[in-house]
Amino acid sequence: MSKSPVNGRNNSDIDRRKRYEALVDELYQDVFRYGYWLTRNKGMAEDLVQETFLRAWRSFDSLQNQKAAKAWLFTILRRENARQYERYRPELVDIDDVAVAEEGTAEPDHKQKQVELHQAIMRLDKDYRDPLLLQVIGGFSGKEIADILDLNNNTVMTRLFRARNKLKNILAPEADTDDAGEDLTDKITD
Repeated sequence: MSKSPVNGRNNSDIDRRKRYEALVDELYQDVFRYGYWLTRNKGMAEDLVQETFLRAWRSFDSLQNQKAAKAWLFTILRRENARQYERYRPELVDIDDVAVAEEGTAEPDHKQKQVELHQAIMRLDKDYRDPLLLQVIGGFSGKEIADILDLNNNTVMTRLFRARNKLKNILAPEADTDDAGEDLTDKITD
């Protein structure tokens, strides 16, 4: 007599599904936030996150350490985003002709600062932008970022330092870099 339940699923399948659902519940918001920062489009971010979790489900058995799940999901998301851009060529629109509407009740000055910050971050070279976003949006340590991006930890720390300096220079080019340094982490996560 078989030990599996009548519906054809065994206990390991049920356990796998429960572990996966717990992972989604725990990390969905973090993965969505990172996806939104990459795309700046809620619909695209939702699609990207959905595809990320679908790919994660398909290869869930390859996740050997639950503590590495967030980094694993961020890596899947980054790769899926790159795949989407290989297939999708967005129509370019002059940014000055587009009104940017954000949700929430933030003051207009605050919204403008958010737009300026996002534009400044997007102007950074990908080598600097990715580690910065992983640290600030994802909350990863330098070592975790090094693992995600397959880089040396010292390289990541150098890129983070340079990214912050470049961002300061973009946001306040006439100010001394030491004086222009409000905490960027607070600005980015607003």
